[in-house]
Amino acid sequence: MPVSASPTRKLAAIGAVIALVVAVIAIGVAVGTSVEGDRDTGRPEAAASAAPQEDPAQQKMFDDLAKRTSRRADGDPLAIGKKDAPVVLVEYADYQCSFCGRFTRETQPGLIKKFVDAGTLRIEFRNFTVFGADSERAARASWAAGQQGKFWQLHDALYAKTRKGAALAEDKLVDLARTSGVDDLDKFRADLKSADAERALKKDQDEGYRLGVQSTPSFLVNGRPVAGAQPYEVFAQAVQKAAERAGHGPAAKGAK
Repeated sequence: MPVSASPTRKLAAIGAVIALVVAVIAIGVAVGTSVEGDRDTGRPEAAASAAPQEDPAQQKMFDDLAKRTSRRADGDPLAIGKKDAPVVLVEYADYQCSFCGRFTRETQPGLIKKFVDAGTLRIEFRNFTVFGADSERAARASWAAGQQGKFWQLHDALYAKTRKGAALAEDKLVDLARTSGVDDLDKFRADLKSADAERALKKDQDEGYRLGVQSTPSFLVNGRPVAGAQPYEVFAQAVQKAAERAGHGPAAKGAK
């Protein structure tokens, strides 16, 4: 891609990488070959390898994308990790997505223990609903729980097992909120149905659409795409390399 490409075209190019799940040829990084459909038929597999040298134009494109998508907002209830962490992982996910649940249960805990707790990684969640009204209701519920500081508790409860359709009815969501530690259930119900919840959901969805996200889960690690619920090792490698590029980590220290 020419260095002179407009920001809109740059954003569209990254969106194509995520949506089509193809290799980013210019930097020699292969991303995963499986994305979430409405099936849970097997574990996606991935391979990732770093080229000896990277195209500065591609790196600038990823850096620009990271600036556009990493919010780093004070007190963001849908984020975990230090605001100034050198690496930000942005996740676009749907609560009816079985692979999104797999990432939450099997991969995210290890990333939190190794990287978030160490101050290296910040995780920012985006409600990107692709499975209709039930997903949208669950997304608004998670936002509502966040207004009482319980976003991650309800988020983890929703992904503890695959929930679809009637399992995401309002009364079921209220029950989950109660067991997740949400204190004021009347406020929770009101927030779930509020215009503020709708606006927050639309903001996340619009961001994903501008990127070209079509499947869940999709991720950006400091602007670089990772598609699908890849194994922990793929994310760990992506975070480590992003930290090194940002001037943190063993390789970066050795270069000083």
